[in-house]
Amino acid sequence: MNVSLSSDLQSRIFEQMEASYPNEGGGFLLGDLRAGLITIQDVIQVENTFAAAEQYHRYAMKPQDWLRLEDEADERGLSLVGYYHSHPDSPAIPSEYDREHALPNFVYAITSVMMAKATDMRVWRLRADRSAFDGGELIIN
Repeated sequence: MNVSLSSDLQSRIFEQMEASYPNEGGGFLLGDLRAGLITIQDVIQVENTFAAAEQYHRYAMKPQDWLRLEDEADERGLSLVGYYHSHPDSPAIPSEYDREHALPNFVYAITSVMMAKATDMRVWRLRADRSAFDGGELIIN
């Protein structure tokens, strides 16, 4: 899996995730899939609605956010191709919680935020059997 993301969009994600620190932040990746390349066209941050005491290591959104952004993507001729979130003071590697709540065929971009500074971003996709994530190649342009 190859994922193309502009440096401007990556900077926006980094700024959002740094602003969310020490809690997790996240949102949706809007884009398209052509010739085996997932191209991210826009990112939309979504408020973390997990219990306040758990937001430092958990992220959740309202189902209405999903529906609203799916409609918005359709109106723009795009698709919801994935989801992004941060791992405060942890590596950009999916957790067991991430695996349990992920959907196959979605791109997951995880940003490691160490001491309020975004330091690493990696992309992942859950296997169809939900057993594990496979890493992808993130192409910044």
